[in-house]
Amino acid sequence: MLINKNELAGFLDQLMSRYQVFAPVKEADYTNFKQISSGTEATLDYSNTKIPPKGILFPQTEKLFSYSCGTEGAQVQECIDQQKKVVFGIRPCDAKSLVLLDNVFNNDKYQDPYYLTRRENTILVGLGCNRPAGTCFCTSLGGGPFDTTGLDALLVDTGDKYVVEILTERGRELFSGTTLPEAGEADRAAAAAVKETATVSCTVNLDGVKAKLDTDFYDPIWDGLHEKCLGCAVCTYTCPTCHCFDIVDDAVDANGCRVRNWDACMFPLFTLHGSGHNPRPTGKERFRQRVMHKFKYFVDNYNVMACVGCGRCIKNCPVNLDIRAILAEIQGSEARLDK
Repeated sequence: MLINKNELAGFLDQLMSRYQVFAPVKEADYTNFKQISSGTEATLDYSNTKIPPKGILFPQTEKLFSYSCGTEGAQVQECIDQQKKVVFGIRPCDAKSLVLLDNVFNNDKYQDPYYLTRRENTILVGLGCNRPAGTCFCTSLGGGPFDTTGLDALLVDTGDKYVVEILTERGRELFSGTTLPEAGEADRAAAAAVKETATVSCTVNLDGVKAKLDTDFYDPIWDGLHEKCLGCAVCTYTCPTCHCFDIVDDAVDANGCRVRNWDACMFPLFTLHGSGHNPRPTGKERFRQRVMHKFKYFVDNYNVMACVGCGRCIKNCPVNLDIRAILAEIQGSEARLDK
C-alpha cells in the first residue's frame, strides 16, 4: 500500500477515531513519542527519539492499583490500561526491544498483566531507517535498518511517499477499510532500492564477549573501565531494553495507591538493603552489573543479548563512554571495533 506524505496527517486523524495513536513529536531540539491529538503533530523525519517508546507499554511511572479502608473493610481497585493503541513510526531497533522485554514480563515464572494487556492491545507500525546514525550498530545484534522483528507493518520512505508493507494480521486489520492505494511495481522497486542502499556504518564483533564475561567477574579490568562513569544513569533511562523498577505506596492514612517507577542499577540506592549493607557499594560494581546484565545474565536467562544497538547510550552519555569500546576492551583487542 502507499501513503503520500501530504496525506499522512489525514490518515493519522482517521486512526485516532479507533485508537490512541502515539507518534514521534518534535520537542525543542529532540524528538519523543507522544500521544497525538492531531495528525499534524507527528514528524517522521527523525533519527531516533531521545527516550525510547518502551514507556508506552512500560510507563516510567505507573499506578498498579488503588486501595482504601472503610467500614466495609479494605477495597482494592486494579488499574489496568485496556485502551487500543497504535505506535506509528517506531524504529526497527525499538520494536525489537519490546520483543526482548516480552521475555521479562511474560515467562514461565511471572506474567505481568499491566505490560501484557498493553502489549496485546498495541499495534506497531515501523519506519525503516534510510540513514542510520553513526552511533547505530543494530546489525551486530541481529537487527537492521529494515528489520521487521516485532512489527505489524513497516513503512519505507521513498521520497514523497511511504510504501507500507503489511506483516501481520493485526497490521492488515489496521489498514483495512482505508482508501490507500496499492503499491505498484515502480513503488516496490523504489522501496527495495532504499533498503539496499541503507547501511549501518559501524559494526561490533561480539564474538567471545559472553565467554569472557562468564569468567571475568573479578578481572582487574573493571577497576579501570568504570572510572569515567558518573553514575548518572542516562544510559539506563534512554535504553529501550532496561527494565529495572521500584514499587512504592503513595498513601494518606489508610487510602492510597501502589506505584511502579523506573529505577536503575547505576544508582547506589537500588541495591541498598534495609540493614544498611549494599552489595554494590561503588561505581565499579554498578558499572560491571550493567554490562554483565546486558551481555551475560540476560543471555543466560533468555539466550539473547539485552541490547539492540540503537546507540542512545553512546549519544547521550555526558562523558562519552562508548559501549562498543567497552566491549572491545573486555575482549582484549583494539581491532574489535570496525568503523
